[in-house]
Amino acid sequence: MTGTTDDAVLRLEAVRKSFGEHVVLRDIELAVPAHSVTALIGASGSGKSTLMRCANLLEEIDDGAILLDGEEITDPRADQDAVRRRIGVVFQAYNLFPHMTVLDNITLAPRRVHGVAKAEAEARARELLDRLGLAAKAKEYPDRLSGGQQQRVAIVRALATGPRLLLLDEITAALDPELVGEVLAVVRDLKEQGMTMVLSTHEMGFAREVADQVCFLDGGVVLEQGPPEQVFGDPQQERTRQFLSRIVAAGRLAG
Repeated sequence: MTGTTDDAVLRLEAVRKSFGEHVVLRDIELAVPAHSVTALIGASGSGKSTLMRCANLLEEIDDGAILLDGEEITDPRADQDAVRRRIGVVFQAYNLFPHMTVLDNITLAPRRVHGVAKAEAEARARELLDRLGLAAKAKEYPDRLSGGQQQRVAIVRALATGPRLLLLDEITAALDPELVGEVLAVVRDLKEQGMTMVLSTHEMGFAREVADQVCFLDGGVVLEQGPPEQVFGDPQQERTRQFLSRIVAAGRLAG
């Protein structure tokens, strides 16, 4: 398997992905440095979610390579289960088990997949719940929680295994507007703690605030990328300017 000497936690090299004859990702090049936040923006259907699913090996790429800490995880010889244990993923749907308590939802993977002792897994889970303001909800069932609380539990579950990388795919898309802020506050805290993250989002103001680099996807291509002040303040591509002008007109670049 190939290796790199830079500090990129995640690297995509000429990644292509098609569904039938429809090309969804076209020669994607992306490097995510350690302790940084990369925001993927773009219209629906631009390839953001597919990129995230490929990065976690939920979708098999057609060409190119994906590397995690310099190791090619798309190599057929790679242990995909071991790779996924190093990557935490949170989707817009919470995907919590309704018949299990919050604590059991969070400790399931550490205990069953990682072989962590029950007491240790629960201690770690309670520590994370406390950090995210959910200490009192450990014994509750998901249907007793608000959408924002359920999404915060999903983030805790992703963090419980101590991932190297956290992928957040439109994690506020299913939330009522008044609940979005509490979830985004968690992401801010994780950034301050040095977590390496890739997030796809329609919350442009938040992306501008929290991201170290912003990638604008259009038609499966990273059309523009750079620091948020450049991408949002001085976009170089006409398509980027067009996209952002519509966002501004809709009042969604505040924040």
